[in-house]
This record gives sequence, C-alpha cells and structure tokens, in this order.
Amino acid sequence: MAQKSKLGKMSIVIFLTALIWVWADLAQDERLDLSNVVIEMATPSDPAVWVSFVVQDEEPGLRTSVALDTVVLKGPKSRVNEMELLKNRGALDLDLFLVPERDRLTESGNQTVDMLDFLKRSDEIRQRGLTVESCEPRVVTVRARKLVKRSVPVECVGIAPSLEIESLEPSNVEAYVPEDESLKARIRLTPEEQSQARNTPVEKTPYIELTPGQQRPVLNSAKVRVTLTTAQNLLNDYQVSATLGFCFSPILQGKYRVKLANELELATVLIKATPFAHQAYAREPYQMILYIDDSDRQATEQIRREVVFTFPEEYVRREEIRADQPAPVAKFTLEPIPEAMESGL
Repeated sequence: MAQKSKLGKMSIVIFLTALIWVWADLAQDERLDLSNVVIEMATPSDPAVWVSFVVQDEEPGLRTSVALDTVVLKGPKSRVNEMELLKNRGALDLDLFLVPERDRLTESGNQTVDMLDFLKRSDEIRQRGLTVESCEPRVVTVRARKLVKRSVPVECVGIAPSLEIESLEPSNVEAYVPEDESLKARIRLTPEEQSQARNTPVEKTPYIELTPGQQRPVLNSAKVRVTLTTAQNLLNDYQVSATLGFCFSPILQGKYRVKLANELELATVLIKATPFAHQAYAREPYQMILYIDDSDRQATEQIRREVVFTFPEEYVRREEIRADQPAPVAKFTLEPIPEAMESGL
C-alpha cells in the first residue's frame, strides 16, 4: 500500500513539473519580425465579380497580391523558434488569402481593409500558436468591379515573326469582361505548339487578361483550334560575309591543313531570313563548315565537297532562315604540316 502511495506522489510531482515547464514556456512570450509578407486575393466564386488590390504607385495599379512590409508576431519561445527556423531556411510559407465573399469585398468600388484585424483572424497564424502584434501598412485598398457576359474575339499572341494565323475556330468565345472595356480572349502557344500548328490544328483554351498578370479562363473552358502558316513574305534577302570553318577528326587534327582553290567563291552566303535570324547567323563564328574525312589525306587529286551551313537551330525550327542558294562546293587539297610530322604528333 505504501508503495502505491509513493508512486502516486511521484506521478503528481512529475505532472506538476511538466506544468511548470509549460507555464514557463508560455510566460516567456517572444517576438518575431517578418518582412515582405504576401497576401493573395482569392478568385471570387461569382465569375461576374473581379476584386483586386489597388497599388497607388504602380501602373496599372491593380494586382492579385500585396506585400506587407512588416508583420510582428508574438508567442511562446518554442513556437517563435520554430517559425524563425523556417524563415531562416526560406521554408516559411504562409498561405494568407483575402476571400472576397468571406471578407465582404464584393460590392463595386474601392474599400479599405484593416490588415491587422485580418491577420489576427487568420487561422494560418493562430494554428501555429502565435498572435499578431502589428503590421505595416496597417490598411490596404481593394477594388471590386462587376463584369458582364459578352462574346469577345479571339487573338493569338506571341507567335514567331515568320508565322501568321491561318485560322481560329471559333473566332469568338463568351467571357466575363468589364462592361466599359473592349477586351479580347488570348491564346499563347509554346514554340513546340507553334511548330505543330503549321501542320495540324492545336486546341487551346483562351483566357481573358483583365489587367497584366490577372487572367481568367473563358466560359465553359471553351477550346479554340489554331492553325498557323509560314509568312514567306517576312523573310528578307541578305548577303552574309562568311567565315569557313574546318572540322578534323583527332587523327588529322594538327597534322594537316586545308589548301582551298576557290576561297573567293566561299566568301559570301545568300540567305532568306527574318532580321533577328539574320543577325544571329552573322554572329556565328563560322557561317559554313567543311568536314574533312580521314581518307582525304590519301587523295592524289583535288577534292570537291559541299560545305554545311551553320544556321542557328532555333531559327531553323521556326522556319525563319534558309539558304537562298545551293550549298557551295569547296575545292581543296590537304597538305601535311612538316613540323607536326617531324615531331610525330
């Protein structure tokens, strides 16, 4: 019986000690300063409503997020240390969203939002065992606008200069847009999709860009079939001064040199290209390459071989550059380099 009583007393002591440590930790509130805390604007559930933050010193001044310069948190030392560790690792990710319906921001016009009150109500922060002491700025402005459903034209943006749109089917789609603005639904194709669209139509869902960085899909995620064609008239004629490079295998490298018999015929290249493709090609260290075979050292007569153009691959893929002449034929012989032969290189 005495043994049980002794164990009970020990359990009580351990329990009280633990309570004292917990109380001591809670009593030692510490502060943590956070900077550049981002608040996101959630997309309203009503597609006819558009809500944005108003940033006075930026153009166009409407954004889907705003950054608070400072947020001061307070809480038990252990919780603050956890947050500080995440902050120092760059792993502190606070998902802070203003929800237009919940925060009553759907009425048309400008409204101010008390960010300190918003942060104090945030489950994201409270669940971490912390409270918010202050923030700067204390107040931000948001703007709500009503949108109307309307049929808008579709446009394809960002396509290569050497391409043009052959067809957009359908050419109009329905979307929610500001009543007093003439917006278009946009489609943007990747380089790979642009290449594919020259052969077979590519299906994409257009979007409405309400303001730079704020996009919304069109109604019912409607698909548009895009077909592109090569705009040959955008390829201009150019004469490029050419440098000829030689490609040897390790067997011949440094032991033989090329003696050209028609160097002047290889001095220029005629091409058709867009201005950017022409500039890129002209910057290449060699505009043509002559490949030398190991068997060429055994030739007893002049060798004739076509050179290879070194057009930049990205412009070739987009059909923005091509030769406007047959590949030139180099006439050459190989000469041993005496110094290399004597040294046994």
